[in-house]
Amino acid sequence: MQIQMKGIHKAFGSNQVLSGVDFDLREGEVHALMGENGAGKSTLMNILTGLHARDEGTILIDGEETYFANPKEAERRGIAFIHQELNVWPDMTVLENMFIGREISSRWGLLKSNEMKTLANEQFKKLSVDIPLGVEAGECSVGQQQMIEIAKALLTDTKVIIMDEPTSALTEREIQKLFEVIASLKKDGVSIVYISHRMEEIFTICDRITVMRDGRTVDTKDIPETSFDEVVKKMVGRELTERYPARTPSLGKTVLEVKNASRKGMFENVSFQVRAGEIVGFSGLMGSGRTEMMRALFGLDRLDSGEISVFGKKAVIRKPADAVKLGIGFITEDRKDEGLVLDFSVRENMVLPSLKSFTSKGLLSAQSEKAFVDALIKRLQIKTHTSETSAGNLSGGNQQKVVIAKWVGIGPKLLILDEPTRGVDVGAKREIYQLMNELTGHGVAIIMVSSELPEVLGMSDRIVVVHEGRITGELSKEEATQEKIMTLATGGQ
Repeated sequence: MQIQMKGIHKAFGSNQVLSGVDFDLREGEVHALMGENGAGKSTLMNILTGLHARDEGTILIDGEETYFANPKEAERRGIAFIHQELNVWPDMTVLENMFIGREISSRWGLLKSNEMKTLANEQFKKLSVDIPLGVEAGECSVGQQQMIEIAKALLTDTKVIIMDEPTSALTEREIQKLFEVIASLKKDGVSIVYISHRMEEIFTICDRITVMRDGRTVDTKDIPETSFDEVVKKMVGRELTERYPARTPSLGKTVLEVKNASRKGMFENVSFQVRAGEIVGFSGLMGSGRTEMMRALFGLDRLDSGEISVFGKKAVIRKPADAVKLGIGFITEDRKDEGLVLDFSVRENMVLPSLKSFTSKGLLSAQSEKAFVDALIKRLQIKTHTSETSAGNLSGGNQQKVVIAKWVGIGPKLLILDEPTRGVDVGAKREIYQLMNELTGHGVAIIMVSSELPEVLGMSDRIVVVHEGRITGELSKEEATQEKIMTLATGGQ
């Protein structure tokens, strides 16, 4: 299937999102679509698949002018869209999610469960995924949910697959398997639009790249004809001298100490500490227990045993409010379901944890609240029409910045960042890293959970490696390498 999009325009109210974008997709190619958050990449693909109607422009599919009324029409034509924000139904089983809207039934209307199970297991086998089909999707990790979405797209006779940040929640092993699947699909003539902020992936698996900036097409090139630095410059309109800003940490007192913390079935006898001004990176494979440890620290889940101390004093954290009182903020890996109230405005989300600081004798000071929010929007360079814009209407990267701003606003002593740059473009990543440096420069302690090894190595002062719920090693910045981390993450010595 060949696709041409010419002169595509789209505005939402007074917000002009796309201004004459051109994009074409050849049969059997992997075409990277890159740009900063808010550049219009997802909107362009939503127009292609019929979720949004274009204001102007032409779409040709195999030479014929074609416009879909909705994503279902696009699916029937062979175009599947795997969205960055996962579309699983948490209360339904994995099998039900796989076949929702495409159930296989007999002529009497009875579901052919065994046939559906066989087809689902075949796709999981191709992806080297082991997920029980009868478990509720909400019980699966974010990474497992991502693999469910990918497997679901592969169930149909798909000619084009749009992948929006498909590896953001996957382990290195899962990513390599996905790349093998993409290579196999490409041989079968399937075309793939690959939206990702991970530059290494783009140069590994893609044939061509189109760069967008501010709702316009900047350039399209064959991958061998461009470079990392050139792509970054086209994306952000400026050069980024260093991917990871230099760190010169000045470490202070121990802010957090955890001793022999355990939660049955999740992690066991976990002990570590974090000092003021320090970034401690937590690395490990998916399912290793990193996120579960952080949730327990923040009071989202209960510890079965162990002790937590904050500034040398024993702390009892039974719920998130207890953690917030101690100056602990937590940026979760799942911003859509846990980090934001999508129907609330940017302002409302930002002030949620710190509302008391804007009230006096029960009255809210709108002026001080506005000054606080405006300062954070400016500081984090959040792209939003106004502070009253619904958080659900922002791009994924800007939603992440709102989540970060929310917790920066409480003046934290300890900030837990779980996958802080997932789905965030290279320019915004740099801004988040600089903010982390600023915070630690003011004595804030940071725990960073990340699946990106270059990020762990580039930003951590110390690295704690987790395997199957246990800490298997701790590495200084000087001694840490990808090989050493992966050895410890897989249970080696």
